[in-house]
Amino acid sequence: MAPPISPPCLAPSCATPISVATRHWVFASIASFIGLLLIDLTAVFKGLHPPECGSKEGSHCVSATPLQWLFLLGGFTSLIIGAAGIRPCNLAFGADQFNPNTESGKRGINSFFNWYFFTLTFAQVVSVTLVVYIQSDVSWAIGLGIPAIFMFISCILFFGGTKMYVKVKPEGSPFTSMARVLVVAVKKRGLKMPQQPAVSLYNYTPLKSINSALPYSNQFSFLNKAAIITPEDKLNPNGSASDPWKLCSIQQVEEFKCVIKVLPIWAAAITYFIAMTQQTQYVVFQALQSNRHVFNSSFKIPAASYTVFTMLTLVFFVPIYDRLIVPRLRSITVEQKRRNLALTKPTLGYEPHRGEISSMSALWLIPQLSLAGFAESFTAIGLVEFYYKQFPENMRSVAGAFFFCGMAASSYLNSFLVTIIHHTTEGAATGNWLPEDLNKGRLDYFYFLITGLGILNLGYFLVCSRWYMYKEKSNTGMVEMEKKDEKSVV
Repeated sequence: MAPPISPPCLAPSCATPISVATRHWVFASIASFIGLLLIDLTAVFKGLHPPECGSKEGSHCVSATPLQWLFLLGGFTSLIIGAAGIRPCNLAFGADQFNPNTESGKRGINSFFNWYFFTLTFAQVVSVTLVVYIQSDVSWAIGLGIPAIFMFISCILFFGGTKMYVKVKPEGSPFTSMARVLVVAVKKRGLKMPQQPAVSLYNYTPLKSINSALPYSNQFSFLNKAAIITPEDKLNPNGSASDPWKLCSIQQVEEFKCVIKVLPIWAAAITYFIAMTQQTQYVVFQALQSNRHVFNSSFKIPAASYTVFTMLTLVFFVPIYDRLIVPRLRSITVEQKRRNLALTKPTLGYEPHRGEISSMSALWLIPQLSLAGFAESFTAIGLVEFYYKQFPENMRSVAGAFFFCGMAASSYLNSFLVTIIHHTTEGAATGNWLPEDLNKGRLDYFYFLITGLGILNLGYFLVCSRWYMYKEKSNTGMVEMEKKDEKSVV
């Protein structure tokens, strides 16, 4: 049972004028709606898309005109701008509605991340089932119009609640502070550290800063030299440095360290998400060349809808898979079975541009997709919570961006890996592993490669988790950390 969630602070003292970040979110919401609307219009009006291949108007697959391409790319560009403004901020904005200084608020933040991904997964389930079915079997115009309508409703709900939200005012760019730490540390690299750095280095925290005071640490000690006070360094009456590009505080140094320490964990997440990317890529191609009819009925599951089984994280299925299915499939993989049936047994048809359709049911893809969803339920929520809590408070939106940037980087890395496989195996004796017709390739070899990378990445992650030191708060800001926290990131 989920712990009780503390309500947002709705008192007048908690409310602030609409911040710059909120205005950006307003702009991003409108941009997302415009992008979805433009994409829907490409399906509604015939003049905005090329005629269907094989139709009376396009018997030989007429290419899109420059104007049609421009209209479509305009919709995608607007959609990308909207996503870039919303995705990194919605996690931090939602968590900011809870008071982290109370026990109920802390429980509320943890529950928020769980419910956020529950809501996100539910929306994705509807998207890859109902919306995909409407798009593929009913009408592209209606199918693309549904997300646009929901985005319009989302904008109305968001704008209607702006007066109730807790809005944290920005304190300037945290990247400028990090750049100063790096520049000053390089300038003072030749200086010798004092014998008692925890009490001798420059320590200053602005009174109105939302960031919690951080204790001095020995990790990345070369950065600590940025806080060495020299005779040339001057201080203002309030204690701040006269020239912030010549002297940085321990607080600034430790905030920079918080970001640096997360990078190795972030890199491990990138490699992990490569495997998750495969669940939305080649699994769809496997489904296209498999029997997608349900129990010999006329109903056929759309290939793109099979990713729904990753989202339906069925925890009770794991012991069933481990005890009943794995022993029977230990000597053979699903892809080998699908490919062999397509090549040796009578097939159910032919997929244009891809090849023979295997008689193996596409439902055999469910176990791997369910296990992928089981893994993602732990990883995604854990990563978001980890980034949110380990970054300085004024960088929580950056923490959200880290998660989505990691997923984006994994997609690019996956594309790079696929390109290498194409170039490497095209002239090999086994043939191209990843041709358009999977029956002529060796997708199973590619999956074995991804598994090997995952095992190596697991070892790398365990090393990083042992090395990582969790962010600790200090009442004085000058308490030296005597030992590192050896708890796992998980």
